[in-house]
Amino acid sequence: MTRQAFSERDICTKFITPAIEQAGWNIHTQVREEYPVSDGRITVRGRMHHRAHPRRADYVLSFQKNQPIAVIEAKDAKHSLGDGMQQAQAYAEKLDVPFAISSNGSGFLFSDPHRLVFDQAETNLALDQLPGPDALWHGYRRWKGLSEETRPVVEQPFYDDGSGRTPRYYQMVAVNRTVEAIAKGQDRLLLVMATGTGKTYTAFQLIWRLWKAGRKQRILFLADRNVLVDQTKSGDFKPFGAAMTKISKRQIEKSHEIYLSLYQAVTGSEEEKNIYKQFSPDFFDLVVIDECHRGSAAEDSAWRAILDYFSGATHIGLTATPKETTEVSNIHYFGEPIYTYSLKQGIDDGYLAPYKVIRVDLDRDLQGWRPSDGQTDIHGEVIEDRIYNQRDFDRHLILTQRTELVARTVTDYLTQTDPMQKTIVFCENIDHAERMRQALINLNPQHVAKNRKYVMRITGDELEGKAELDHFIDPEEPYPVIAVTSKLMTTGVDAKTCKLIVLDQRIQSMTEFKQIIGRGTRIDAEHNKFWFTILDFRKATELFADPAFDGEPEKVYVPGQGDPLLPDDDDDAEDSGDGNAPADEDDESPNDPALPPEGGWEDDEDGGIGEPPKRYVVDDVTVAVIGRRVQYLGPDGKLITEELTDYTRKTVRAHYATLKDFLRRWEASDRKQAVLDELAEQGVFWEDLTSEVEKTLGDTPDPFDAIVHIVYGQPALTRRQRAAKARQSDYFTRYEGQARAVLDALLDKYADNGVATIEDTKVLKLAPLDRLGTPVELAKAFGGKAGYREAVRALEETLYDDAATAG
Repeated sequence: MTRQAFSERDICTKFITPAIEQAGWNIHTQVREEYPVSDGRITVRGRMHHRAHPRRADYVLSFQKNQPIAVIEAKDAKHSLGDGMQQAQAYAEKLDVPFAISSNGSGFLFSDPHRLVFDQAETNLALDQLPGPDALWHGYRRWKGLSEETRPVVEQPFYDDGSGRTPRYYQMVAVNRTVEAIAKGQDRLLLVMATGTGKTYTAFQLIWRLWKAGRKQRILFLADRNVLVDQTKSGDFKPFGAAMTKISKRQIEKSHEIYLSLYQAVTGSEEEKNIYKQFSPDFFDLVVIDECHRGSAAEDSAWRAILDYFSGATHIGLTATPKETTEVSNIHYFGEPIYTYSLKQGIDDGYLAPYKVIRVDLDRDLQGWRPSDGQTDIHGEVIEDRIYNQRDFDRHLILTQRTELVARTVTDYLTQTDPMQKTIVFCENIDHAERMRQALINLNPQHVAKNRKYVMRITGDELEGKAELDHFIDPEEPYPVIAVTSKLMTTGVDAKTCKLIVLDQRIQSMTEFKQIIGRGTRIDAEHNKFWFTILDFRKATELFADPAFDGEPEKVYVPGQGDPLLPDDDDDAEDSGDGNAPADEDDESPNDPALPPEGGWEDDEDGGIGEPPKRYVVDDVTVAVIGRRVQYLGPDGKLITEELTDYTRKTVRAHYATLKDFLRRWEASDRKQAVLDELAEQGVFWEDLTSEVEKTLGDTPDPFDAIVHIVYGQPALTRRQRAAKARQSDYFTRYEGQARAVLDALLDKYADNGVATIEDTKVLKLAPLDRLGTPVELAKAFGGKAGYREAVRALEETLYDDAATAG
């Protein structure tokens, strides 16, 4: 065979791999083939999802495991030598390496833009001229500015437990960049990694390498939640073994090397409580601050006091959301991020779950409410005369019917999708969370009867609820299903199976918004969690339009009253005052006076901190859902808002300008579902359209009818009407016996479930068709598979025979 006849895999096996080995690379320890740089982005279509093909670099050459130097992209001999170069350069950029190489088996094209090895940017090489590991490692160190003195630290291997687990590419880059920067003497570093991308595992690997190299011998890891410290100790940090300890109950042992601590456990408002001062200022070589946006960079925060005390140590901040305000700046303290892996990158790579948004606008929220003269609440208190709006509800004014409407909407969504999907409901404060818990329990009696923990309030003041947090985040534990919270679950809660996030909390902080969304971004394929939904009652998702947001939703849908759910400065938007964590997060000292209560104190009129104001409770004000819009990303990347029907008309007409154009495509399609899928790819969610038309018809229409009615103004029929009309045609006179019975059953299936059901041959295995015979026997009634398919096609023609007349 000639080289031209070989496949790409043949070229790799017969030419490229031998050339790599000949150059001195160890195939087992220094070469990775099919190296993953993407799992394939997940796209949501209706209630289904599709994962794009994963992306793999053909070869990654490394100095040692997880320390890449070069990428090779292979092509077959029908391609030129450089056809893979741009792809190799894109992979090299992602992997943070200087060398990109392309090959078609006849030689190599070597990209060296910094001229670290060769004298020109791109060099043609024969197969036997590929540089070896020493030459490329030397060039890599020149590129990174790594002196000979840094080698003991930089060349310290990653931890390997022998199980085959390796860091993802971005975790590897984050660790390598951080270790290299510290080896060069940098002592303030910031790592920004989106929630769900493995910050703790990344922290473990970089600490392990620095510790094993002897560069950092005593390390303090600080977190702001007790559950995070415990998870870290028993999880990713477990290999540290006896060298590690957790600081608890304000006891200090100085015989360990790795210290884990809840920051509240080592600090307090009174000098004698600051037990971190029992350590000498130079005791720690390295301090790692998890969730450092929680206030460590504020000049007067408790965290900052710890950092100032151990100022001689290297400080690494970890966060998904660096905080940048006039008072608090992570970047001012730590410097520009050494590496950033954003929510958008995680979604694009398929490592994070995408999400859809259903935004529910309530009339009182948008229009406000004003009491009548002298009106009193249910306690007989005269309500202050002013206009109350969204920022007041559940803080200064409680509309009980509003709480019930939100709870009913959440219940309706769960009923229509999956009542057992893990759900987090974010409320304004603890009182609001308790009222929401009661409302949800009363609306879900059948589920609560099966298990009283179906709905649980998980807030810092409620010990039984907090005790259920571990069960909620455990994928194997079915209960609790709905967790109602305020602030406790905004950060650090690894709820992999959470499929619904409900926002009934006013959020004006981008930091808090990203943290809350992060509760749902983890993928859990084992439990069929590939995407999630945000149900927004407080217009929080308007933050998608903020330039600082970097992970746009798949879809934003805003239903109005009666519509189906499917298809000002804030006075405490941020952490109160000093940026410290709320008291419910302080498992060591819940009454620490230095910390505000969960949800923050109310601001008084002078802007100072005062007692919470009186809350008025009103139970006779009706609340309703209003408005319906769909939001989508325009060509410029900005969100565009339109009425659902207007958007549908414009989108469909862009592909089918006239009804005849649409009917021509519909009639020509062997599978009608394929046409609907094509429209879904363009953002036309026909499930929402059928629900819209159903309100007029009183029964479920065919998606075909929904489209021709909304887009082209044609009369619509329900599926049952189409089925009844088909039965009256002469189509059925062509068949008798078993074949006639099959077609009758298919028509019933169409009336119940739609055209996609009868187009799938699996329908022959479902009741009642399974009682008529096996799929093979039923196909024989039509003369075989081809006859059966032709009969179904003719049945569809009969169902839609009015289409040609309409056109």
